[in-house]
Amino acid sequence: MEVRGARKTYPGARAPVLDGVDLRIRRGESVVFLGPSGSGKSTLLRAIGGLEPLDAGTVRTASRPAVVFQDPALYPWLNVAQNIALAGRFRAHRGRVPEPRVRELLEVLGLVPLAEASPAQLSGGQAQRVAVGRALAARPQLLLLDEPFSALDPATREDLQRWLRRLIDDLGLTAVTVTHDVAEAAALGDRVGFFRAGVGFERWWDVPRTAQEADADALTADLRDHYREARGEWVI
Repeated sequence: MEVRGARKTYPGARAPVLDGVDLRIRRGESVVFLGPSGSGKSTLLRAIGGLEPLDAGTVRTASRPAVVFQDPALYPWLNVAQNIALAGRFRAHRGRVPEPRVRELLEVLGLVPLAEASPAQLSGGQAQRVAVGRALAARPQLLLLDEPFSALDPATREDLQRWLRRLIDDLGLTAVTVTHDVAEAAALGDRVGFFRAGVGFERWWDVPRTAQEADADALTADLRDHYREARGEWVI
């Protein structure tokens, strides 16, 4: 996936939210866009997903990505399996996802016991796992996640971060996640791209998956300090 010269200015804004962004994401890589609100990270994610037109620049992807948002947006009159199966109606083939694929996803996502449950019976974390399953139903080559866990409590959020990282690795997914949470960025990313308000994309951090705990702590501290500095806060 490649972005070249991405530019975007919202009506009435004094400055562009994206100003000539260039980046490339390798197949099988998990990338996180980190930064304060208004820094352009969600705008770029939506542009990659074909949901936000750019003023200039190009986005090249192998196929149309699948997107997971903060709100699972499950259909309340359908059960878990049916919500996943219905995803196919919104893809190019305009049909339901085949039943074997639905069963496969229920197993991969740990949702078999909940296959017949209604959305009203699910916890927030379970509902978001269903949303991920629906996104994966048509086998997208690129998975985009826009602050998918930000509405969840801290314990559930941490559990789902570990779950999503394992899922990305096990399925060999190419993924882009947007977050303003430093710990989440370090947990999910092979690389973290930092966005700053008024600048847009600023720089990359590599996140070695084999790093020792002390190295991981140092990386998280570095990201946190940079985040605070970008928001104009004193770092203590």
